[in-house]
Amino acid sequence: MDVIRLAKKAKKGNKEFLLQLIMSEKDVFYRLAYSYMGNAQDAMDAMEEMIVTLYEKIDQLKKEESFYSWSKTILVNGCKRQLHKRSKLVLLEDWSSNDKMESVHVAPGDPYHKSEQQMDMQALLLHVNEQQREAIQLKYFHDLDYQTIAEITQVSIGTVKSRIYNGLQTLKNHYRGDVDEQ
Repeated sequence: MDVIRLAKKAKKGNKEFLLQLIMSEKDVFYRLAYSYMGNAQDAMDAMEEMIVTLYEKIDQLKKEESFYSWSKTILVNGCKRQLHKRSKLVLLEDWSSNDKMESVHVAPGDPYHKSEQQMDMQALLLHVNEQQREAIQLKYFHDLDYQTIAEITQVSIGTVKSRIYNGLQTLKNHYRGDVDEQ
């Protein structure tokens, strides 16, 4: 798929090409929204809001090759806006309890269901601050590069690298502490 070609056609008003762009990365968008929202329904709501925004603002896309980083930024901003409107912060502690409650209703083969290993990672991330957690999740859970993370979080690349490095150091020190206590 040629992202640039499809994005150019979508900017000219052909919404079918925009839909192709969105659908080709729907799983990536869902996982990103889920990591912010903490549950499937809110993640789907955030994706719906992103799609509407993309339809309304596709003509504002400056670089066609940046379509996916631009759309991920819109999704993340929408998630943050929804969380702020509801005056709730989804803590990783809450995700574990939500996952236990939802696990009863999870369909077999659900590609979005979290494994125990991922839940362990989320529990570990409780030991870093919110900015470090966000940067680490975007880098290692969503495999985004530093530039894209910087665009999404609206900070410099150096700040992103610093947040990841310091967060990983905190986790390393915490993990060493747990090993020493045993």
